[in-house]
Amino acid sequence: MNKRFENKIAIVTGAAVGIGKAVAQRLGKEGATLALFDINAGLLQKAVDELEQEGLHARGYVVDVGDESRVSESVMEVEKQWGKIDILVHAAGIVGPTSTKITAFAAADFDNIYRINLRGTFLMAKATLMVMEKSGVGRILLIASIAGKEGNPGMVGYSSTKAGVIGLVKGIAKEFATTRILINGLAPALIETPMNLSTSKEQLEYMVSKIPMHRMGTVEEVAAMSCFIVSDENSFSTGFIYDISGGRATY
Repeated sequence: MNKRFENKIAIVTGAAVGIGKAVAQRLGKEGATLALFDINAGLLQKAVDELEQEGLHARGYVVDVGDESRVSESVMEVEKQWGKIDILVHAAGIVGPTSTKITAFAAADFDNIYRINLRGTFLMAKATLMVMEKSGVGRILLIASIAGKEGNPGMVGYSSTKAGVIGLVKGIAKEFATTRILINGLAPALIETPMNLSTSKEQLEYMVSKIPMHRMGTVEEVAAMSCFIVSDENSFSTGFIYDISGGRATY
């Protein structure tokens, strides 16, 4: 595999499992030094150990992305350790209740989803950009969802917060468009990850039925596209929401 990311420092959030872990592994195999953020200390250490056994350079940081002080401290730790941050792939997120109409959706559940999915994305982008703007160079990928484009019934918290991520990408990309800091998003349809273990069977069946390829995506497929988006090869694209939806996306 080529070394597109040699001498690059990459933060990946939600890196203990699923999309985040797969992206981190792919970045590491292509030469990146990895700062892995996750709230689950046990799974995070396991991921770090597995990556190191593959000969990759990884360090774990236990981070609640909804906690502003912890996000700021951790990003500053990464900068202090390696002197820069070249890449952020923000994959941390939660689904929340599924198959639940808005009239039965608890405000506390909505607030929790917002705290992780949208506030957490804002905090991670803000802290990382404060480092990147010193050099004027960097790549940021924020993981959104097809649910943020089209809306999934029964998932009002997830759909609306992922729509917010899409708006965040478009807004901040324009703020940095005259620099060499490029900010894009990725909108996956249903991907086979541990995050979907708590999703109801009915919800999963609905989401698969909307995909023309009639299957879930894989984390490896998401990792391949993600790594192109944050590579130096991708030099004239910012504020864009890439599609990886098996043909579901219609715009």
